[in-house]
Amino acid sequence: MTDAVVARSAKLGDSCLRDIPRLLSKEEIRNLSQIDSVKFTAAAVLEFSLIAAAVWISETWWNPLIYALAVIVIGSRINGLGALMHDAAHYRGYANRQLNDFVGEIIALPTSASMAGYRNTHFAHHRELNSENDPDWRRNLGLKEYEFPAAPGSVLLRTMKYLSGLKSITAVTGFHNNKETRDIAAAVARARLFFFAALLVASIVLGFWKLILLYWIVPLMTVFLAIRYIRSVAEHYAVEHENVLTESRTVVAPFWERWLIAPWGLNYHLEHHLFPGVPCFRLAELHRLLMARDPYPKIAHVTYGYFSGLVRDCAAAPHTEVAGSTT
Repeated sequence: MTDAVVARSAKLGDSCLRDIPRLLSKEEIRNLSQIDSVKFTAAAVLEFSLIAAAVWISETWWNPLIYALAVIVIGSRINGLGALMHDAAHYRGYANRQLNDFVGEIIALPTSASMAGYRNTHFAHHRELNSENDPDWRRNLGLKEYEFPAAPGSVLLRTMKYLSGLKSITAVTGFHNNKETRDIAAAVARARLFFFAALLVASIVLGFWKLILLYWIVPLMTVFLAIRYIRSVAEHYAVEHENVLTESRTVVAPFWERWLIAPWGLNYHLEHHLFPGVPCFRLAELHRLLMARDPYPKIAHVTYGYFSGLVRDCAAAPHTEVAGSTT
């Protein structure tokens, strides 16, 4: 990526180009936007630790059921690392931007994405939400699984295609096969290539390639992609695209659903689009504050539950054949 491209991306930023209602004071926004690098580091360590624990338990007490549970845990924790990578992409991990981007690239590795490449498309998504200039909208244009309304059985079938791995090739190539995602600094590209090549060679020479296959590739191509599909639908589909308070969705869900599908504040997606400078750890607080400010609670699209409210939304949604994003 050239210096000019980097400078342009930083200048354009992640703010929506359309008017947003004045819901908070500048002081409130400033307070909520404070970076907590200690929490961020602890969250990243926790996610990697849970993955390591799942591998150890599965290998120590191997049986098909324990392995299946390990795949669910690991796939969901790769999703958790993706959530933290998303915060780093918004420069919310560390105040020092070089450290922020270094750690962001490390935690992005299990997702197969580059944080810098993700930032390119994600900032454009924020600025041009659900328009022809939104790269996420363009990527999902015309895909059957993003057409609504859809019956609950149809939504389940679509999700199962991702969970079974049948959609893995199209899902992964769909994300990586665009110039914005690949337009990253040469040093980052070389470092990523070296890491994945070294991992491949070491796994073959030292004989742990089966662990890579069982505990990274399988969870990544099944559970992670299924969760990412559910999240993408929850974030920008089956909603009224009338204004900035209705074209994204916040899902208020029990802990286990948030842990599995939307950890680290990913469920507060509407709030995130309104105030992308607020770190994931403060989004719940931001949501409670906004729900006490008119006209937010009267207009905002808030759904209760991924496996209940979201399914009902999908069935009752206005007809659409386009839209969408993943965080």
